[in-house]
Amino acid sequence: MTPPEIALWLALRGNGEGLRFRKQHAAGPYVLDFYCAPARLAIEVDGEAHNHGDRPERDATRDAWLIAQNIHVLHYSAREMLANLDDVVRQITSVAVERRATIQS
Repeated sequence: MTPPEIALWLALRGNGEGLRFRKQHAAGPYVLDFYCAPARLAIEVDGEAHNHGDRPERDATRDAWLIAQNIHVLHYSAREMLANLDDVVRQITSVAVERRATIQS
């Protein structure tokens, strides 16, 4: 895991909502950076490599496949992760709590 991913992993593990996240979770032919099963939520930390070559197309194909599986995807840049980790964790937690409630009802 990269330093931004490690920082996010440590923060997600200590969330106050009782949400459980998995790291490097297999989903079909893909490996997700993080996944919250009860919320059907994937979190991807995108480094600079995600902006070059065929990577944007591959990411879009993966996201389309995940959406077809009813998995919501959140993307954050590695730079944003390091600069605004608390805000990112709050947003992820909020989305996960909302999705978990919707899915369970």
